[in-house]
Amino acid sequence: MAAAGKKVIRLEGGEPIPPTPPFVIDAIKGALDRGETRYAPSSGIPKLLEAICAKLQQKNGIAAEPGGVIVVNGGAHGLFCSFQATLDEGDEAIFLSPYWTPIRDLVRYAGGEPVMVPWDEAEKTSPAAAIERRLTPRSRLIYVNSPSNPTGRVLDRAALEAIAQLAIQRDLLVIADEAYEDLTWDGDHVSIASLPGMAERTITVFTLSKSYALTGGRIGYVVASPTFMEVLRKLVLNSTNGVSTPTQFGALAALTEGAGWIEEKRAEYLQRRDFLVAAARAAGFECSIPAGAFYLFANVRERLGSDSWGAMKQLLDATGIATVPGAVFGAEGEGHLRMSYSTSMKVLEEADAALRRL
Repeated sequence: MAAAGKKVIRLEGGEPIPPTPPFVIDAIKGALDRGETRYAPSSGIPKLLEAICAKLQQKNGIAAEPGGVIVVNGGAHGLFCSFQATLDEGDEAIFLSPYWTPIRDLVRYAGGEPVMVPWDEAEKTSPAAAIERRLTPRSRLIYVNSPSNPTGRVLDRAALEAIAQLAIQRDLLVIADEAYEDLTWDGDHVSIASLPGMAERTITVFTLSKSYALTGGRIGYVVASPTFMEVLRKLVLNSTNGVSTPTQFGALAALTEGAGWIEEKRAEYLQRRDFLVAAARAAGFECSIPAGAFYLFANVRERLGSDSWGAMKQLLDATGIATVPGAVFGAEGEGHLRMSYSTSMKVLEEADAALRRL
């Protein structure tokens, strides 16, 4: 449509608002200027591993030594390795749905069977109760994504404590996807691995993509107990043999210099969140205020019908607004559209004006 000269208001993306911080770019450039272009240790450069451990302790409440952390090529790579390290053929992996689209495929690629729990059901009862109803002798692990893509929902401490208690009682593993840990708007982010008895049974996956606008840097890290770390090291070594050396120095700068930068961006996200929620509601879409991430998951059944693919096309044709159909995030996402408020106010104001003409 854009190539044909038509106006497209793009709310379908998943990129952070700001450009990559200058201190991260400078660190990558500095590494290049120093000739830091050789192989790094496949688990990560020592200074970065030390910085990650300090951050995990101070911010997440997770005690970690450099040997319990590994640098990976972004959150997706970390999740791929985590499922490979934990699932055998026929094992069941349980997760809340709608879910980030690749999760189902990552579970299947590892030989596992996905078991979806509707977010709506989890909120009406409790996530732990909804998960427990679906446990079988083949249940192996629980995948926890909070804040959630695509819904923006956040599991608070009480919900995570109940999931942790269930995992311990039923001897289940947990893979925690904390890609949006710094984009939590209502309440504090809690890492489930910080709860009593959970460090040894949890693999936690982090990425610098969303927190530091480093999506193209393809760098993240995983923290796990020695049992899993031995396998994770082999998987990273034999899949990518490590991460770009200059990018690791950028990540080091992000973790040691970036706390203030993240805090500065919060007001921008909140302004945009509240603006898009109001615009969507004025258009007749049903939507709650997302507590984290930077997505609005709008129920559009009343205005655009239950078929989310059809709703996406209908909205695009009528207004030029590009969104993501909810069905791609699982059957529980049907009748919804995901809209990102991680864009400029100019784009959001254009979207508001277009929705008023719908």
